[in-house]
Amino acid sequence: MAAGGYTLLPRKAFDPACNIKGNISINSRAKIYHVPGQENYEDTKISPQYGERWFCSEAEARAAGWRKAGR
Repeated sequence: MAAGGYTLLPRKAFDPACNIKGNISINSRAKIYHVPGQENYEDTKISPQYGERWFCSEAEARAAGWRKAGR
């Protein structure tokens, strides 16, 4: 179990080509996606039970209503 009391699914459970992280802000509930190389990408954890998910392209993330992280 990860910090905060939620279970992280192993990365290997997902298609490795789908490496864009769709994260939901705790405070604002904003849907934000992170791409590899962005400042907070490595620290971003995906918790599907909270509606967070992986995307295979930025276009897919945008079409689902998510916005790109600013940094």
